[in-house]
Amino acid sequence: MIRSMTGFASISREADGQKVSVTAKSVNHRFLDLAIKAPSALGAIDGRLRALVQQRLTRGRVEISINLEMPSAADFKVTLNEQVLAQVGAVLEDARARGLVTGALTVSDLLRLPQALSISTESNGAQPIPEPALQLVEKTVGDAIDALAVMRATEGAFLRKDLDQRVQILIGLVDRIEAQALEAQAGLEARLRARLAELPSDLTADASAVSQEVVRFVSRSDIDEEMTRLRGHFAHWAALVDGDEPCGRKLDFLVQEMNREVNTVGSKAEGTRVPELVVTAKAELERVKEQVANVE
Repeated sequence: MIRSMTGFASISREADGQKVSVTAKSVNHRFLDLAIKAPSALGAIDGRLRALVQQRLTRGRVEISINLEMPSAADFKVTLNEQVLAQVGAVLEDARARGLVTGALTVSDLLRLPQALSISTESNGAQPIPEPALQLVEKTVGDAIDALAVMRATEGAFLRKDLDQRVQILIGLVDRIEAQALEAQAGLEARLRARLAELPSDLTADASAVSQEVVRFVSRSDIDEEMTRLRGHFAHWAALVDGDEPCGRKLDFLVQEMNREVNTVGSKAEGTRVPELVVTAKAELERVKEQVANVE
């Protein structure tokens, strides 16, 4: 199966006042290279999260970012500034004695004096994240990876279409190379035998030996083995892309083998058009190789 190694997904889930947001993105990489950015409190399930990714993806540079929001566990602390309050009371007492103000200091008055009361929060310390929250994190990460895999499969469908077209071009080029090489090989043998027939009889006394030498010389340009191996590679390619398993590495190996066979054909085959066809095939193989680099 052809799946791309590039993709992006963003998922958020909420439960019991807890909210988890996960983003997952991936790009090309020779192997599976996983980076998880998460609060340190989630370190306890790092192995579980990595296992989730490894079950679904086999190649690519994968970055996962996790944000966890939980209800506050802080306590409020209210402090009365007695020194400020004593000074305010003394001033008010003096003002009442002089008839400037009347009445006692009330709670409402205190609340209007920011220096008299201070309200702060006290954390209970680092508390372990409860299991339900950890399970919510795992579920959200799993959903994000599933969404990422769907996008990679969608991108893979476009890669498959392009690669199928290029492989068909290669198959056509191989057929043309073979036809040209066979025609040139037959022509070479005919020319050699014609030249030998023109030689004096005393130089061609051993007709059987001469004939064997002609066959041996012509066979040096024989490319049947290379053609057989190339068509075997094409058949293997078709089986891989139609299978269920990720096949990027195997396709990359096949492209290398195809390139090796085409190079051999170029060095052996006869025919004036063969070099041009071989260069075209090698250029097409290079394009296939570039696309295969994107396949999981």
